[in-house]
Amino acid sequence: MKNKIFSFFSGSGFLDLGFELSGFDIVYVNEIHKPFMESYKYSRKSLNLPTPKYGYHEGDITELLNPENLEGLNQAVIEEKNNNNIVGFIGGPPCPDFSVGGKNRGGEGENGKLTATYVDLICKEKPSFFLFENVKGLWRTKKHRAFYDQMKEKLQANGYVTTERLINSLEYGVPQQRERIILIGFKRELLNKVGYEFEEGVTDIPYELFPWEKNMKYTMDEINKIPFPLTGDFREDGVTECPQEIPPELTVEHWFKRNDVLNHPNSHQYFKPRAGLVKFKVIEEGDDSKKSYKRLHRWRYSPTAAYGNNEVHLHPYKARRISVSEALAIQSLPKEFELPQDITLSNAFKTVGNGVPYLASAGLAKSILEFLEGNDESIDSKKYSNSYSTAAEKTSV
Repeated sequence: MKNKIFSFFSGSGFLDLGFELSGFDIVYVNEIHKPFMESYKYSRKSLNLPTPKYGYHEGDITELLNPENLEGLNQAVIEEKNNNNIVGFIGGPPCPDFSVGGKNRGGEGENGKLTATYVDLICKEKPSFFLFENVKGLWRTKKHRAFYDQMKEKLQANGYVTTERLINSLEYGVPQQRERIILIGFKRELLNKVGYEFEEGVTDIPYELFPWEKNMKYTMDEINKIPFPLTGDFREDGVTECPQEIPPELTVEHWFKRNDVLNHPNSHQYFKPRAGLVKFKVIEEGDDSKKSYKRLHRWRYSPTAAYGNNEVHLHPYKARRISVSEALAIQSLPKEFELPQDITLSNAFKTVGNGVPYLASAGLAKSILEFLEGNDESIDSKKYSNSYSTAAEKTSV
């Protein structure tokens, strides 16, 4: 069996890239925003990746539920299933309606409704597995959690056995504090086919069974014990050494150098102030305590890459905002990944901020692969029942 991915809310393809470079085949791409779709196509060319088998589909995912528009998707899914391939749906619906810093309208908001649409599409097309990604507010906020649980129960009622975890991108070696809820579900028939036996009525995969932590580089306990520097005087173009006790890969400076951000094709793309540089020079290196104008520390990880709603991230030792190439590095993307030269700055930073960090997506993809390969030799002799602990019970952040 081969693993075929149908991608929704694809943005510029960060999540897809992690899956593709981990052994999955991206065959279908859906994105509503034209500049993001153009960026997706452009980045694939820069990485010498092939055009998805079923092409690019620009439009609202809601339209795919209409019989006329669903036919093409449905035929593609059926074709892959008939070829005995594993079909996966992956996507992260827009999150402002569940975000603390967003509109907070929940499942009734225009963006929130897209989560229900994605769930409906999964239930209608019945892929072998799915991945759903969203902000932690959907999981941690009481009024949104009820909506989330309702969506999960609907998926389970349609034959999916699920596992979930609130991940932090830092756990995967990304130089960025970014928490996201990940819900993954597998059709019961697929699990039985690859060697797992789940009793009827079991809806949750035991936490110990799914390799959530195997592809993580750090635990949050380990990260919280690292003595990252806090703040220091801003010195334009100043030079300092990384403290010995700090893992370099969790610092923005390591990634700036790794991706050669000053010579990257997107290095010249950054917002320039209209009122001079005074404000840019008085904020200490590492002072990210304010809602806006957060200055990164070169020897620490970045706050969440969210560059909208007046959130401004300043370069650690230059009197300017960070560039597109630096934002891509903070998202742990390969050096060769680039966005089009003609993309607007607003669209560039929005698509970067919306994306799933590459190393996190690759880690998730590898965990799914390993789970489907049945690496645990004891699976043939185990039957799983509701007495086993679920991912929700075991989640640590």
